[in-house]
Amino acid sequence: MKIIVGSKNPVKIKGTEEAFSKYYNNVSVEGTSVPGAPDQPFGDETLEGAKFRAKYLQEHEEADFYVGMEGGVAEHAGKWLCFAAVVVMDKQGRESFALSPHFPLPDSVAKRLLAGEELGPVMDDVRGETNTKQKDGACGFFTKGRYHRKDQYLSAAVMALSAWQHEALYFPS
Repeated sequence: MKIIVGSKNPVKIKGTEEAFSKYYNNVSVEGTSVPGAPDQPFGDETLEGAKFRAKYLQEHEEADFYVGMEGGVAEHAGKWLCFAAVVVMDKQGRESFALSPHFPLPDSVAKRLLAGEELGPVMDDVRGETNTKQKDGACGFFTKGRYHRKDQYLSAAVMALSAWQHEALYFPS
């Protein structure tokens, strides 16, 4: 089974591979860049960006499934929370989506995002490291390694894939 992820980020690719492997055997996952995807989405832009990635892949690549993943932030009850959105689409164009658990961002980080910065570089600065978004990410840092960025994508992908486990309910003819 061939699955294409709309990103070359190894965290997103590994999360996709683990999610599909929970349901299917012999999965082959590859990542590819998608032009025009947003840098730092807010709110519904996060899901829209994930859908854009999956749809682009479905229109330009040959595979059994196409996966769009996007990390974003949203305001709830006066706090800024970080989360991931995952859209899974099959070659017939049927789609499902899910969101990861959300976690709170400190006000100092949220202010920088609202000023136009992207979370990855902000977290690199906070941590004094480089390329943390291809490692454990912000959630890995804030949870002291108990929940990594890959886990965000994995949990949302598993939930999005549930539609194909009950196709008659989710995709009635």
